[in-house]
Amino acid sequence: MILLAAVIAGLTLGLIRAKVGNRPYRPFSMRWGWMVLVALIIQWLAFGFPLTRAIYPDEAASISLVLSQVILLIFAWFNRKIPGFWLLITGLVLNLLVISLNGGFMPISPETTHWLRGDPISAGWEVGERLGTGKDVVLPVEQTKLEFLSDRFRTPDNPYYRVAFSAGDVLIAFGAFWLLWSVGGRSEQNSRKET
Repeated sequence: MILLAAVIAGLTLGLIRAKVGNRPYRPFSMRWGWMVLVALIIQWLAFGFPLTRAIYPDEAASISLVLSQVILLIFAWFNRKIPGFWLLITGLVLNLLVISLNGGFMPISPETTHWLRGDPISAGWEVGERLGTGKDVVLPVEQTKLEFLSDRFRTPDNPYYRVAFSAGDVLIAFGAFWLLWSVGGRSEQNSRKET
């Protein structure tokens, strides 16, 4: 959800920046863009689409998550010269690292899970197990490898909207914001040089 906020903010401010500078809002030409679609489909089937996510075994879901992260990382690497992509790459590497070291899912502590769900401790989830059909695994802090990279950060306390996120998620969000904001500052001359 922080990525969605970053995309909305980056796009809005990028459009304003283009308008103020009397420039067109021209997105960068990206290579291998189809890879993003493949990664999103893999994640959607494993975690988003109700008919498939319910039948995906945990092992297949964890492989899907790691595979989709690798695909996104390859896409980002091919586009590393575009503004914001180094932040995206760094965030993806951090997330891939902590996910890979913790059984193929993003670790989240029992305390953060309790805060996130707002239910009594262990209501519908167990320590050491995947959290529902999502991308997280509930692990105690002391059992989590690279815990500082896990889903440990929280949105401000609000009973209607709670999200836990990682340091990698923050870097990915900043990278997306920077990319979309940068597009609004591109001159026509710079756009022609890229083609």
